[in-house]
Amino acid sequence: MKIITCFKLVPEEQDIMVMPDHTLSFDNAEAKISQFDLNAIEASTQLASEGDEVTALTVGGSLLQNSKVRKDVLSRGPNSLFMVQDAQLEHALPKETAQALAAAAEKIGFDVMLFGEGSGDLYAQQVGLLVGELLQLPVINAVSSIRRDGATLTVERTLEEDVEVIELTPPAVLCVTSDINVPRIPSMKAILGAGKKPVNQWQPSDIGWNPTSPQAELMEIIVPPATTRKHIILDNDSPEAIAALAEHVKKALN
Repeated sequence: MKIITCFKLVPEEQDIMVMPDHTLSFDNAEAKISQFDLNAIEASTQLASEGDEVTALTVGGSLLQNSKVRKDVLSRGPNSLFMVQDAQLEHALPKETAQALAAAAEKIGFDVMLFGEGSGDLYAQQVGLLVGELLQLPVINAVSSIRRDGATLTVERTLEEDVEVIELTPPAVLCVTSDINVPRIPSMKAILGAGKKPVNQWQPSDIGWNPTSPQAELMEIIVPPATTRKHIILDNDSPEAIAALAEHVKKALN
């Protein structure tokens, strides 16, 4: 079985700075694997049997130049890494990201594609679903468990009040939740071995994808202004205090 696990590189949250004009500065933010995609990578290695091939796939802009992150991905189990880099993918929205991933996946070839439930920055929860639609394949989201019996996959899909159990035969696209596993920390042996695994860097022309003008564009991200704390303390549960609390809540909501 050939498994593709997709991931996105995002800025390290603790390194993002809020500027006086409420914009965000990413100048000192290191790249890292989106936390939700770590679950997809772990799920791909657990799904693979002896002789199977696990390929990591990502698309993006300048963050892909980070060699440290490349080694981090490969130390977590995938046999190889494929990257599609282009300036138009620097701040791409889900549709353009999905188009590039679908084109790359078709060229690589696969039986199962795994995605995290969303990215650590936008968290749109759309990319995996769009890739499945573009490739005209069965796609299941909210996946909390995957079991394999020969060529058949049994997938549990956790909803608010129910758990669906679905059997399917690949090819298919699965979007896993963060509850599916606890990503392992790579061992020293795995980290050293990651440097020997192949890394393939593609341009859009290499996968037959021609970027077009996006229908939507991310213009800017602005942090809401901070609100000064009122420092109002109600230290009893008298009817008067409860009424005062209710009034403060009403004002805050309005």
